[in-house]
Amino acid sequence: MNWLDELATLLRPAGGGIHTVSTGKAAQERLQLALYRARDVAHVRAQFRENLARIPEARGVVLGVPSDVGAGFVRGANFGPQVIRATLLEQAPDWPARTAAAGVVDIGDVFVVPQLLHDDMLSDAQKAATRTALYPDVEPAERDRLPVSPLSIAERVLDLVLAQNPRVAPFVIGGDHSTAWPVAAALARARTDRWAILQPDAHTDLLETRLGVKYCFATWSYHANELFGRDGRMVQVGTRASGRDRAHWESTLGVRQFWAAECRAQPARALDAIIDHFRSVKAESVYLSNDIDGTDEEHADATGTPEPWGLDPEWLVKLIRRVGDEIGMLGGDIMEVAPPLRQIPRGANRTTNLAARYLRETMNATLGVAV
Repeated sequence: MNWLDELATLLRPAGGGIHTVSTGKAAQERLQLALYRARDVAHVRAQFRENLARIPEARGVVLGVPSDVGAGFVRGANFGPQVIRATLLEQAPDWPARTAAAGVVDIGDVFVVPQLLHDDMLSDAQKAATRTALYPDVEPAERDRLPVSPLSIAERVLDLVLAQNPRVAPFVIGGDHSTAWPVAAALARARTDRWAILQPDAHTDLLETRLGVKYCFATWSYHANELFGRDGRMVQVGTRASGRDRAHWESTLGVRQFWAAECRAQPARALDAIIDHFRSVKAESVYLSNDIDGTDEEHADATGTPEPWGLDPEWLVKLIRRVGDEIGMLGGDIMEVAPPLRQIPRGANRTTNLAARYLRETMNATLGVAV
């Protein structure tokens, strides 16, 4: 199986990563017809395959990972990729043409079995059973090496993409924040420059394990930071919900944190300090991993753990633009957008509109063009 065939096996057309049989299927198909400007489902599949073939020449790729299996006790972020894409189409009906003009290819969704998270957590018997269900038309010898869990599939997909185009910019739509881990892992293998992570987030996500689980929403930053050797290239902004203070995290793990209180109290000074820090650790490019709960709950309440006293959206947009202009951005994501969990009337619309804006700003800062 070549790289193109493997990607076509592992992924589904954009918006198709959630398994539907009857409920939700019509909405999923309507979105796909609009995204692919397609006549019917067969045309969607053909356009999806054509998009995958454009990866070697692309400037950026969009990947949806509709998994909330790695979240806490409140779920709903699996709807993030579908609803954010629909919102992008509402904001800009010519969205597919805009992204194509900018050299960005939507490569679709990881298909999610909603009870699975990472292949390391599964027995051989479960992996074999799920492979048979997911890849029935693949020869057994090929099938036996394919991943089955969303984090493992996403990591393999990004490895394949970056092998064809090492400088392509990944734009990932989650999903809970565990879905940032496969991006960090794949980038660490593919990038040759000195890159860093900027993480707007109310929480630290810096546990080594949570209830014995290595990769989940509360641990991904710890493991990404280990990839950097705890050298200050993991930068967290908007922190305010933590069982430990900043001194603990910075002294024990070598991360750099800018808590929400200081960003709100002295916004201009905080912007300068973040840029200065990236320069001090000699970061040549930055990946933005944007948890929507880093933003104040007044603006982003449709998420699993909305928190008050968070970042102002306009301030965060300024930060994204400055990082792109002054350091350089290599890609980014938007995580933890959970439309079913709105706390106030029309809250989901407010949150998804903001998430779509953040994604567009991230693309603009990375590519240097307005999408």
